[in-house]
Amino acid sequence: MRIEERGTIYDATAQPAQRRVAFFTSLCPLHDGTMLCGFQVGRAKHAPDSTVCLYASADGGRIWEPRSTRFESNFADTPGSLATAELVEVAPSRLLLFATWFDRSDPERPLFDPATGGILHSKLLVADSTDAGRTFSTWRELPTEELTGCSFTGPVLRFADGMLALPFESYKEYDDPCPGHHAAWVMVSCDGGASFSRPLLVAQHPEHRIYYWDQRLCVGRWGNDVTALFWSHDLEAQRDLNVHLLHPTPGESEQGEAVLLRTPVQATPLRGQIAAPLWIDDDRLMAFVVDRQSEGTMMLCVSRDGGKTWPAEGRLVVYSHKQAAAAQPTGGPIDYNEYWEQMGQWTFGHPAIRKLSDDRLLLAWYAGTPDCMSIHWARVAV
Repeated sequence: MRIEERGTIYDATAQPAQRRVAFFTSLCPLHDGTMLCGFQVGRAKHAPDSTVCLYASADGGRIWEPRSTRFESNFADTPGSLATAELVEVAPSRLLLFATWFDRSDPERPLFDPATGGILHSKLLVADSTDAGRTFSTWRELPTEELTGCSFTGPVLRFADGMLALPFESYKEYDDPCPGHHAAWVMVSCDGGASFSRPLLVAQHPEHRIYYWDQRLCVGRWGNDVTALFWSHDLEAQRDLNVHLLHPTPGESEQGEAVLLRTPVQATPLRGQIAAPLWIDDDRLMAFVVDRQSEGTMMLCVSRDGGKTWPAEGRLVVYSHKQAAAAQPTGGPIDYNEYWEQMGQWTFGHPAIRKLSDDRLLLAWYAGTPDCMSIHWARVAV
């Protein structure tokens, strides 16, 4: 593997103060060869006025131009901020945009409650576009039943038969004194996103000792299955574990309801936090991984046995952070609440990976300084 070219999607140094911190990166290929990049932008990480915007490239990532940069962040007459910007094309030029909405009625409240460990009240929103992302409908809410503390976690999957799988996670809300029980979920749609199933459990530790954060999913090698990678954290040991993996399969019950057949969650040899998977053929599973040890890297790894092994000699360092990472999460025990505070200070990460062709990949991530973070890209020959 080798990097052919790299550049910047969104140059934060050229932006006004309220739009100089960009992160939470996504990529979405369209039927005409256009690539869209979605991300969150604000004056700081998780600022009360954060919103999302979209950029587009028609030449494989070399040149990027704004496509949609203004989205309403108030919802149901309540002030809010928007996080993430995941997209899927359900038909030529018809897109769905998914964003997590956080209640900012009290702009002084941080995203994470340092006393209880909960997060701000949130909603999962979706908007429709019929012109390839140039304009969008108003937001509508996706119900999550009794789940709270919900947020989207990575790319929306589209299977060959048109079924969609929408990944998210749940936790607990601000001011909630009860213990938090984290879980990874999906909702599926068989009607192009007009409706979604009830939440289907992807991963949750039976004793709630290990958290499977920031699930990243891709369509599996067989086309009707899923490969999932997780940033995994051991609460009892107060440290991150290696990346974990499972291969669930969406299906239907005898009553016609959506179900998810799950395999056990297994540890991999990959060290790091968020890991974005992609099958590029029947033999090769790729993973674009954030590792914040030492100076910190964004690394592209390959497995030829379904994720059991990831040989070191097959890895490519895509990005190396010039400054020491704000935290050393795998270097020793760390209090969970302190860890949340440190996450807000990290200045690189959130990998996205898509195929450009059979032998070319496009990668995207954010990186910079605490007060100025840009969105970057690299084209890799595989």
